[in-house]
Amino acid sequence: MDRLVVLVPVFNESQVLETFHRRLAAVFDGLPLSCRVLYVDDGSADDSWALIGRLRGQDPRVDGLRLSRNFGKELALTAGLDAVEADALVVIDADLQDPPELIPEFVERWRQGFDVVYGRRLERAGESWLKRATASAFYRVMRRLSQTAIPADTGDFRLLSRRALDGLRGLRERQRFMKGLFAWVGFRQCALDYRRDARLAGRSKFNYWRLWNLALEGITSFSTAPLRVATYLGLATALVAFSAGVWVVLKTLLWGDPVAGYPSLMVVILLLGGVQLVALGILGEYLGRLYMEAKARPLYLVSETLAPPATDAPGARSGLSSKA
Repeated sequence: MDRLVVLVPVFNESQVLETFHRRLAAVFDGLPLSCRVLYVDDGSADDSWALIGRLRGQDPRVDGLRLSRNFGKELALTAGLDAVEADALVVIDADLQDPPELIPEFVERWRQGFDVVYGRRLERAGESWLKRATASAFYRVMRRLSQTAIPADTGDFRLLSRRALDGLRGLRERQRFMKGLFAWVGFRQCALDYRRDARLAGRSKFNYWRLWNLALEGITSFSTAPLRVATYLGLATALVAFSAGVWVVLKTLLWGDPVAGYPSLMVVILLLGGVQLVALGILGEYLGRLYMEAKARPLYLVSETLAPPATDAPGARSGLSSKA
């Protein structure tokens, strides 16, 4: 029987975990697959890990992986991807914005031969107009800047086939933008449209500052366009400065020229200084990422695991591999 594993990153989600698992278990009961769920606790400060342990006591299909600290959602997803062995993997958040009842439709698309089935949001309930507008703008900017076609209006809610999962495991970069990596592996991909619900409880872990940094991560991970922009900006500024210098010389030779005013001189100095600082900042972003890659630290560290023993019957095999 084909094995399906649902990967759920968890960070301070104790308010919704029980409700989420109850709905997910009902989905499992209706699927003709060997189903398991892997909860990856990304260093939660609440009792999420204890709750995962209780869920495991109630449902033998539950596996757990606890990271040694909060590494961030992208690396929590990576830890889960490394840990599972499955014929198909579904990634979903625990906040119930993405309904687990859609998983059978993902599975059906997978049965039709697609390797990546991603959820595309038609509506985003419970989010401000500013967040919706900035998210929409980000995806459209990324499509123009990157050679990797990253689908618009998509999150991490998706299904991956076995070969797509194996392809992702080979990508070991430390500065990770998972939405881009999901698209980069290629294979046959299709969208499943749905309407995203509001959070059941709690608050989003991604404020505008974290979303801004995630956007920088995505742009610098999948595009060198900012470096080209800095180059073109520098060339344009140099051309304007050269033209202005020629004009000053000609004007002095033809009509003479009194001492230039202080304000105009300061404007030129500040303009050139600002352009140089912008260019240095862009270079610094890329150099900083090279620095992080060069240190070659582990992507994450695992503190504890909850998985069935190896002697379990084949029908109840764990979705966790020996890497966990």
